[in-house]
Amino acid sequence: MLKFETVNELTLKVTCTGNDVLFAKAGAFIAGENAGEKNYKFEKVLLGPQNRPGQALLGQLARRLAGENLPLMKVNLNGNSITYYANYGQHVVIYHLEQGETVSVESENILAFTQDCDYSVRFIGVGVLSQKGLATSTLTAKGSNAYVAVLSDGNPIVLSNVNANNTIAVDPDAVICWIGNGHCDPQVTADVSWKTFIGQASGESYQFEWHGGANVTVIIQPSERSGGIRVGID
Repeated sequence: MLKFETVNELTLKVTCTGNDVLFAKAGAFIAGENAGEKNYKFEKVLLGPQNRPGQALLGQLARRLAGENLPLMKVNLNGNSITYYANYGQHVVIYHLEQGETVSVESENILAFTQDCDYSVRFIGVGVLSQKGLATSTLTAKGSNAYVAVLSDGNPIVLSNVNANNTIAVDPDAVICWIGNGHCDPQVTADVSWKTFIGQASGESYQFEWHGGANVTVIIQPSERSGGIRVGID
């Protein structure tokens, strides 16, 4: 059994009771402690975290086609222990998924997840809008111990229209993840005109939108990735 907690907002603390498996960003381990000899070890994930080799191979091919790079390591935890994970001082956000709940997350924002999360890569068909938008990594809870830890450049902002009629609009390059039952994919809106082609665009030509009734929670970071289309005439 694993339990996720944050330490000072910048570190993931994983408490293991008994034997378990954790998937984490390769190289993210920073410290650990346990009674007696060290009882955890790290293993490179060659194809993907899926249990079946064929499924893992297809997932790897999909990630390569979509540019969803996901360098993972498998942490085999054999007994009670506490281990810590971080990534260049980025903020850590923890989410405990309910049974059947799905988080769609940018692969570069994944820090760690438990084996009760079913991992897959899914195309959402908007890669022309953002270099990170063609596909998304999805983690769906298949058990009661489905924890996900994601990374944010700065303190994250959480927006939700669960049981509300709000429209949520965000910059695709600021999105960390969105959470809901089912895929809850956003609609993509474009504001492209002749001004875009003469360098007079606002810089906010494309947005992700979730409308009322979507019952989705969206986590964004206060910085934007370098990506998307840059169209103009000097």
